[in-house]
Amino acid sequence: MNPLDTIKGTLIAGLVISIAIAAITMGNVLSTHGAVIIWTHVAAGITWIGLLYYFNFVQVPALAEAAADQGGPGGAGISKYVAPRALVWFRWGAVLTWLSGAAFLMINNDLIGSFALGLLDDPVNGYQLTIGIGAWLGTIMLFNVWILIWPNQKKVLGMVEATADEINRGKRVAFLASRTNTMLSIPMMMSMVGAHHGFFM
Repeated sequence: MNPLDTIKGTLIAGLVISIAIAAITMGNVLSTHGAVIIWTHVAAGITWIGLLYYFNFVQVPALAEAAADQGGPGGAGISKYVAPRALVWFRWGAVLTWLSGAAFLMINNDLIGSFALGLLDDPVNGYQLTIGIGAWLGTIMLFNVWILIWPNQKKVLGMVEATADEINRGKRVAFLASRTNTMLSIPMMMSMVGAHHGFFM
């Protein structure tokens, strides 16, 4: 059986290849205590932000075009089958990204200092300042996912009962929260990458 025939097989094959590369290049897959946490953080972050970009760059414009196309098939298939599944991966990717990032900061004794933006040290801890900006932006984005986007998307997708006014209001709130997250994702990623390379930009 070809592992590429299923998503589970594809992911397992990718993990096996990664472990083999790690074993060859490091000698010990778990030679650093944070390696698994960082890998989890990056993989979850790619899932979360990738879906955020999918919603903003692909799904929202496609649904607008489908609604405007009088003779077309409409967007019911996306709303019924694609969006609910994508939102599961989206919201849990957000949680796993935040938790794994916080865990990495905690095991390196940087959690409190990072959320204090490095101001607990004199002089200011540059790493904690930079990673802390990303951590705060990620926290705001996680809040937006669970408090603004998800409850309103449930109304929009008909997963919970809502009046027409509530659905219209929900569309606008979810849209603006999603666009806010897209905007914040840019400085967040710059902070995360920059912190490990000694600069912000």
